[in-house]
Amino acid sequence: MNPAVQGVLTIVLGVGGCIAYFFFSNQVLDKVIFPPRGPNAGRNINRANLVRPWLFLFPAIFALSIYLAYPVVATLWLSVTDRDAGGAFVGGANYSQMLAEPKFWEALRNNFLWLLVVPGLSTAFGLLAAQLTDRIAWGSIAKSMIFMPMAISFVGASVIWKLIYDTRPAGQDQIGVLNALWVWFGGEPQTWLTLIPWNNFLLMIVLVWIQTGFAMVILSAALRGIPEETIEAAVLDGANPFQIFFKIKVPQIMGTIVVVWTTITLVVLKVFDIVLAMTNGQWNTQVLANYMYDKLFRSFDWGVGSASAMVIMLLVLPILIWNVHNARKEMR
Repeated sequence: MNPAVQGVLTIVLGVGGCIAYFFFSNQVLDKVIFPPRGPNAGRNINRANLVRPWLFLFPAIFALSIYLAYPVVATLWLSVTDRDAGGAFVGGANYSQMLAEPKFWEALRNNFLWLLVVPGLSTAFGLLAAQLTDRIAWGSIAKSMIFMPMAISFVGASVIWKLIYDTRPAGQDQIGVLNALWVWFGGEPQTWLTLIPWNNFLLMIVLVWIQTGFAMVILSAALRGIPEETIEAAVLDGANPFQIFFKIKVPQIMGTIVVVWTTITLVVLKVFDIVLAMTNGQWNTQVLANYMYDKLFRSFDWGVGSASAMVIMLLVLPILIWNVHNARKEMR
């Protein structure tokens, strides 16, 4: 079947299925379960109105249960069982084995290094780009160019940057931009992705390049929402542009900055594609998601792989809870 036709058919069936579900479920609720007639008509109407919101929530709850809750519970169970022993319960043996492996600690250390560098740089560059592009005539074009990497997959971006870091033997033409510049300035060609610990920072550049556009768009909208009166008052008081930016604008959008920073932090904790495509975790670049992939699908050690997945979830969970808490507080 033609992919376009298949896509249209999927949308039509999905939308049609949702409409049919809501129509027939409400019909059953109003005419079969709680019919609005007889001596209990008023009570039935109230009961139907209490149940009706759950009819709308059920598809989402069902999907979340199948695609989120069940995988979490299943992964937790796999992390405390031994697949080679027929799924026998082994308690914390998988976690002990994981903690005894140097590769796990390398992955954990690198993940924290990514957390220190990528969210801060992405947010800072995004804020700088948002401020500067709002002050130039061709700002919309500049924003489009900065945001463009967001349209590229992590693997696609990794391939682009792997070509930038590409190395050819001395004496040959360097197709990698970084080595071409390095040789032009008189240096010897370097295999950049094998240089420890700098290779980790070279991988981080890829994610910063992608996430800066996301940060810029969100922070640009926040900057546009700042009341002009506060800026005009600061100008009248003699504040220079730096004072206006750091003492007037930044404090007013601090909530948005924190949201952007935490969102990028979640992306960093789950980073996988970039490391897999560029180094495959070699040369001291392993991260938790890639370590989990190696254990699950290369070593077929489902116990330790599931244990590392639970570690990733435990690291992500507090930030998710904090984001939800802040979102609810802002709504109130």
